[in-house]
Order: sequence, then C-alpha cells, then structure tokens
Amino acid sequence: MLTRLARLINRYIRPYWGLLAIVVALQTIATIMSLYLPTLNARIIDEGVVVGDTDFIWGTGGVMLLLSAIQALAQIGAVWAGANTAMQFGRDVRAAIFDRALSFSTQEMNKFGAPSLITRSTNDVQQVQMLVLMTCVMLVSAPITMVGGVFMALREDPGLSWIILAAVIILGAGISILIVNMGPLFETMQKRIDTLNRVLREQITGIRVVRAFVREPHEAKRFEKANAELVDTTTTVGRLMAFLFPFVGLVMNLSTVAVMWFGGFRIESGDIQVGQLTAFIAYLMQILISVMMTTMLLVMAPRAAVCADRIMEVLDTESSVAPPATPAATPAAAGSVVFDDVTFAYPGAEAPVLKNVSFELTPGTTTAIIGSTGAGKSTLINLIPRLFDATDGRVLVDGVDVREYNPDDLWARVGLVPQKPYLFSGTVASNLRYGKPDATDEELWDALRIAQADSFVREKDGQLDADISQGGTNVSGGQRQRLAIARALVKKPSVYIFDDSFSALDVTTDAKLRAALKPETSEAAVLVVAQRVSTITGANVILVMDDGEIVGRGTHEELLATNETYQEIVESQLSAEESAA
Repeated sequence: MLTRLARLINRYIRPYWGLLAIVVALQTIATIMSLYLPTLNARIIDEGVVVGDTDFIWGTGGVMLLLSAIQALAQIGAVWAGANTAMQFGRDVRAAIFDRALSFSTQEMNKFGAPSLITRSTNDVQQVQMLVLMTCVMLVSAPITMVGGVFMALREDPGLSWIILAAVIILGAGISILIVNMGPLFETMQKRIDTLNRVLREQITGIRVVRAFVREPHEAKRFEKANAELVDTTTTVGRLMAFLFPFVGLVMNLSTVAVMWFGGFRIESGDIQVGQLTAFIAYLMQILISVMMTTMLLVMAPRAAVCADRIMEVLDTESSVAPPATPAATPAAAGSVVFDDVTFAYPGAEAPVLKNVSFELTPGTTTAIIGSTGAGKSTLINLIPRLFDATDGRVLVDGVDVREYNPDDLWARVGLVPQKPYLFSGTVASNLRYGKPDATDEELWDALRIAQADSFVREKDGQLDADISQGGTNVSGGQRQRLAIARALVKKPSVYIFDDSFSALDVTTDAKLRAALKPETSEAAVLVVAQRVSTITGANVILVMDDGEIVGRGTHEELLATNETYQEIVESQLSAEESAA
C-alpha cells in the first residue's frame, strides 16, 4: 500500500516542485532559527544575568527577537506554500478520478459502484491530501530539528545524551506498536464509509418506494447498523490515538524530570552551568516534539496508504471500451447501423445474453424490437453507442465498426433515450441543451412540441427557465420521459434509439408523439424498443426477440400471421385491454 501511496503522490506532485522547493527553503530557515534561540537564551542567563551586563542582555535579546520574527515569517510562508501544494494536489487527483470514471463502461461502473466512487473521490482524496499538507508543514522541519537538536544538545552537555537516546527509543517502540494495529482498522473504516454512503444513497433515491411499502423502520435499522459499524471502528481507532498523545506527553515529562535531576548534580559538580541545562532541556523538547510531529505523520500514513490504494485501483483500471489508438476516418453521418452476427456475454456469465444477432437499420426507416423481459433488448441497443463491446461479431455505424470510432464522433451520431430517463439539476433549457449547447430557444420549443411537452412547460414558472431537480424528481414520470425525448430531438442525431421511452405515456399522448415524430426523423434511422404493441404497429420492421435471439422479423401484419411468439404477445395485450374495457 505504501508503494501505491508513493506512486500517487509522485505522479500528481510533480507540477508543484517549485512550491515544494519554497517549502523546503522556508522550513529550513525557520528550523535553523529555532535551533539557535536556546543557545542565545543560555548565553543571556550565564553571561548576561550572572555578570549583570545589561547591554549584553539587550543586544542578545534583540538578536533573539529578530531571529524569532524571521522564524515566524518563514513558517507562515512555508505553511502557505504547503497548503497551496496540498490543495492543488487534491484538485488534480479528484479530476483524475472523475475523468477515469467518465471513461468507464457500464461493466466498470458496476464493479466499483457509485457510492464507492464518490467516497474515493472525496473522503479518500482528502486523507491523502491531508498527509501531503502535514508532510509539507512538518516533514522538512522535523528531521532537521531532530538532527540539529541532538547536535546542539551535545554541544551543551554530552553527559546527558543518554537521556535523549532512551526517550527516542521508548517513543519509537510505542509508536510502532500503535501504527501496526491501526493499519487494518483504517482499511475497515474506509469500507464502512462506502457501506454507509451506499445505504444512505439508496434510501434517499428510493424514498418513495420506502414510504409506499411502509419500510421506514426497516430502513432506519439498516442505516443504524451501517452507522454503528462505522462508529465502532472509528471509536477503536480513536482509543488507540487517545493513548498515543498521553504516552508521548509522559515520555517528554519523564525526560524533562530526568534531565533536571541528573543535570542538577552536574551543575553542583561544576560540569555545566544553569543556562546550559536550560538550553539542553529546550533542545530535548525540540527533539521530542519533532519525534511527535513525525509520529503524527506516521499515524496518518496507514490511513492515507489505504486511501491511496483505493484511489490507484480506480486510476489503474482500464475501461473495457477504451478508444482506439488510431481512430478511423469519420464518415458522413448517414444513419445506417448494422449488427453483423453479434454475440454478447457478461464477464463470468454462464451463457451469452445475445446470440448471433444480425439486422440492419437504414435511414428513413423505423425498426422496432419487442420481446419478453430479459430477452436482451436493452443490452442490444447499448452496443450501438458502445456502452458495452460485443463479445463476438461487429456493430457498424455508417459502415465503420463502433470500436474504431473516436468516442465523441460516435456519440454525436446517436440520440439515446434510455429506459429510465435521467434529468440533471438545473433548468428545462439546460437539460434540453445537454447534447447541443448552442441550441436556440426556438429549437427547444420545437423539440418540446414534437415530444408533446410544450404545454406543461409553458404552465411552469419561468417556462424554459423552470427549475428541474436532480434526477427530475419534481416532474412526473411521463413528463420526465417527454423531456428526455425532447433532449434527443434537439441534438438532431442520425440514429435515434428509444429504449421503452413511451411506456409512461397514455395511449393518446403516445399516438400524438409518434405522429409528430415521424416527419422529424424521416431522414434518420430509428430504433424503438417497446413493450406495448400499439407503439410499434407502424414500424417498417419489427424484430421479435426471445432468450437473446431474433425469432421473428417483419411487419406487424406479417408477424401476426406467421410468428407464434408475436401472436402470444399481441393476444396477451389485447386480452388485457378488452378486460379493462
């Protein structure tokens, strides 16, 4: 884990070597000033006070004040430069995680999960960032203070040096024991933060379902359990850390007592003077404080190492749909899609979801897909914008394999309306312009009219500037679907994909929308996945899917006459409609 921590810091700290050089220079100046002050204080006591030389006291005191001022300014500058380095380092790491997550296919997103990715880009980065800050503030001064303090203390009195050695050994041994026990606890803590985020996210997102099934007590217990597990782990870590600082304080105080006890005998014997003993105690405190500062870094290092391991796991994961090294030349956007003997299986699955699927979409035609739940319809359409890659076979858009496209060029050709439409927090206009930022208000209203959404948007306060909450939770399911359809229409792609995008609409609105949609998409290829037969009866070609295979293709009338699976679907829906009537 420490190796990954070093890799992470080395990779993203390089642009800030200049700031780090300033930190090192200023910390060195501040530390040298602090090491020289006890010696000057000893001279005031031994030479100024004893002799009674007031001028010497004032002169030496003035030098001490000057050195203290230089030390303070250098320390302030070092902390400023260190804080800037750490904050910019954290910014770069968060941006790297975000960029890598955007490149992930659905497979990698499912592997990590949204709650874990959020934790890794916030809490985990914050822990490593804090280690970088504390390193900039402490790591330079602590070794210099420790080595310089030992040298200066030996100058004052070598006879008491064994006390320094004993104190450092006792501190080092105690701290090592604590750090060894903290490492596994920090790893558990980060995993439990992931769990807490996941439970909380599920409850907030699914609050309507929770209330509909009166599951508030059950969800409260789930949250309480996740919260309690995190509290238990954090409390255990807190207890170890609570023991650490009293232990350090005890060693420091016992060391001071030992110096004063044995130093008193040496003063009595005339080996040292009072000022020298005072300076020795000051240097001892500086040495032990530098050990304590190093201890704080060592305590933070295991948790930062765990966090760095989790961050590097994301950064080292390559997307299964990585862009080609040399993208193919971009052809003219015609709107043709070809599935050439496509088979797709999820990693580790026993059987493929799609088996030897072949069909073609041509410009100006509408192709519909219908089938039972789990037949592979949504998986099939996800292969066109390359959310997954086919296991075998090829998917061609305008004659080019989707794996050879520059991803931006491919996505520009495809307008996808997903089965679960998602709207972003903002306004109606900001959501509609998602695929075409420079779209005019007239284009937005035209898309809304075709999607049968203009009437309810005009009724909202602000109309196009009306607020949309995250996920579109402040509009109904049907309104959300129509806004998602309008968003795709604003983009004006050459291939439209509607993944069961009309399911939340009533029959009348569905019919009006499809009638308005037909002239708008007359030059594009349209692929419609639907559960309702009435939605697809006018399609040029209907593909019937069952268990990942195409078991029928033709018009509504042809399939109704020849395909048993399609007949069963039609009969089941007609029976339901007749029963409702």
